Amino acid sequence: MTTPTATPPVGSMAIPSPRQQFLDVLRKEHETTRKVVEAFPADQSEFKPHPRSKSARELVWTFSVEEALIMKALTNSLNVAGGGPPPAPESWSGVVEAFRKTHADTIAALESARDEDVYGTVKFFTGPKTIGDVPKIEVLYFMLFDQIHHRGQMTVYLRMAGGKVPSIYGPSADEPWR
Repeated sequence: MTTPTATPPVGSMAIPSPRQQFLDVLRKEHETTRKVVEAFPADQSEFKPHPRSKSARELVWTFSVEEALIMKALTNSLNVAGGGPPPAPESWSGVVEAFRKTHADTIAALESARDEDVYGTVKFFTGPKTIGDVPKIEVLYFMLFDQIHHRGQMTVYLRMAGGKVPSIYGPSADEPWR
């Protein structure tokens, strides 16, 4: 497989590789997710707005699971047909520590990877009850976008649990820019 290239306009900086672009976006989005997790009241970790919803603790665990899946896709060891994720740690501090550690491990894996390591395909969901070959970079972004989706969910929990919602992409009622 050939590595995609692009010619930047004259006088501009070189365009980062897809691996570097993903790494940069993951770092930026993680900082926002970290602010939301840190704003959540630890004594409300079992909060959930509906009996079928995940608890706040389980949502933070989802962030760790998704970053672990990024590492597995990167190293061609992803198996979505397997039995599902491991159970979440029982404590708020346990899931927060896992969130931090898994992110650090994911960043280290992406930093040490070669640009071509994000090319190729892995087996992933292609529809309901269907698994097929999906470009690896798409799986990495799928995991990041799903994490962003769950971060939005977490901000609703945060507000309902009495916490203050930090600024995410713009000001919030709790963190105005004026």
